[in-house]
Amino acid sequence: MRTLPLAAAVAALAIAAVSSPATAQSAQERLDARYDRALVAGYKALMLCSAIGNAEANGATRTPESVHEWELTGIYPKLDPIIRDLPYEIVRRPSGQIAHVQVEWDEAMPDRVAAFYGPDYGCSILPTGAAENSSEPEREISIGSVSSPRLMPPQNLFAEGMLGEAGEVLSDKAFDGTYGEGTRTTAVLVRQNGDRMFEYYTSHIGPNVPQRTWSVAKSIAATLVGAAVQRGELDMSASAGLGLDENDPRRAITIDHALRMASGRYSDTPGNRTDPLYWGGITVDERAQNWPLVNQPNTLYRYANNDTLAAVQAMEETFKSHPPTELFAKLGMRHTVAETDWQGNYVLSSQVWSTAPDLAKLGQLYLNDGMWNGERILPENWREYVSDPSGPQPEGTDWGYGAGWWTFKRPEGNSFEGIPDDAFAARGNRGQYVVVVPSRNVVIVRRGEDMVGTRFDIAAFTRDVLAALD
Repeated sequence: MRTLPLAAAVAALAIAAVSSPATAQSAQERLDARYDRALVAGYKALMLCSAIGNAEANGATRTPESVHEWELTGIYPKLDPIIRDLPYEIVRRPSGQIAHVQVEWDEAMPDRVAAFYGPDYGCSILPTGAAENSSEPEREISIGSVSSPRLMPPQNLFAEGMLGEAGEVLSDKAFDGTYGEGTRTTAVLVRQNGDRMFEYYTSHIGPNVPQRTWSVAKSIAATLVGAAVQRGELDMSASAGLGLDENDPRRAITIDHALRMASGRYSDTPGNRTDPLYWGGITVDERAQNWPLVNQPNTLYRYANNDTLAAVQAMEETFKSHPPTELFAKLGMRHTVAETDWQGNYVLSSQVWSTAPDLAKLGQLYLNDGMWNGERILPENWREYVSDPSGPQPEGTDWGYGAGWWTFKRPEGNSFEGIPDDAFAARGNRGQYVVVVPSRNVVIVRRGEDMVGTRFDIAAFTRDVLAALD
């Protein structure tokens, strides 16, 4: 696959744009089509790099075919028809470790590249137009394109659990679509009092194979913030540092406001989608920090990746002495990696890869009220803080929102029958869930690769699990 110097690529693109004949598409439609193609190539490069690289770093394996089947099927409607046809290469170092993955998307532009930076950092997507030069790669594996992946039915792998037949029945329902037609479960794990009640996986993604956590990463971010508060390095009422100077009204946005999605800043879509950062290769500083204020802080809930990223940026200095790997090591989350943008800023709104057992340990930390092996990791009552829907709340849902975690109750009450008021959850795209129920000493983890248009009913699953544990 070819790469061009950036200046030459831009020049070629300009010439092509001038000389192209008029089509039925408007100039904006043509531009949007090119942008979508550039984004989807970045999506594919990063997913292949992270899924394969992070699995191999943990002694497991992922094939490109399995990534096409799971992570690269059923994505955003505009991108899904394009993604599997794009040719790609996986470039490896002499050691056999992935150096980078590159995906072809346009004859006049360099391939989109995602580079692997080792087991502590995983992969980062490089800017559009950039090329990665690996050091004397041993080989380049050109796999081509996979336009129609074979969707294999999941084959459940049972790990011994204490709930027995009841756990097997619940797990079967989690995999067979009972909790959402068309959903694709990859793992379910339930622990009570620290004991494994049941645990199942597909045969393709086992207990030591990380998956992208998507917005479950926001709850991991809130945990890292809590650890910094416990160390005395962060104050939740302090400014998140947004804006140019002290005269900028965005300086009034606190870290607490940002974690609660209540910054008052504008966002172009719910969640901001953040595609330029996630797949386009721009940085956290460029995308997340500069949105204008349109409401007073703490007056309106607006789910936005950029708010979580702002809270994380506010604690950036603490990562020099206490990077995410430190917390993961303490909790025994050996298969978890927090990835960064290409400038080294953690993308803790989405870009964390983890396994079901590791996420169960995250939940257990909250059951322990922030204690782990005799050490206080989180402040006392941090659990109550993150699960308290005290700020502005989302509209049109029975769910409440705390500080980086979703809650089963809202300020006006709990609409979820059979689920205690103190239950709260981390939730992520494509069906990632970690449910914590302190009054029952229960952690529930569900992993999935649900396609757009399907949704796993985690509330119903939680209700049925708690009933089975009675």
